[in-house]
Amino acid sequence: MSKRDDLIAKYAADLKDKCGMNPDMDLLTKVTVGLGPSIYNADAATVSGSDDKELATVKNNFLIKKLGLKDSSDLDKAIDSVIDTYGRSNRNKYRAVIYYMLVKHFKKESVY
Repeated sequence: MSKRDDLIAKYAADLKDKCGMNPDMDLLTKVTVGLGPSIYNADAATVSGSDDKELATVKNNFLIKKLGLKDSSDLDKAIDSVIDTYGRSNRNKYRAVIYYMLVKHFKKESVY
């Protein structure tokens, strides 16, 4: 298995164990590939749920630019909801897992 395959398996395990979701492996793979080389950088691969600046980046660069959503309070609520589902106390919140859950939340699978 490649390093990317190992990471995708780790993300799938997080979705099952920590989020109680049964992941669509095809979509999870596409979201992970879409993140490019950032998944191999420990800092870029995770999202800090308590860092407002980082959450703004998720909102602007992913939800608005990538998924084409309009800026509204719904986006902030969705990010909050996803982080609650993942577990605020969970130290390693993987970006691919958060993005996957946001894609599912907004039913934007067609983007991938």
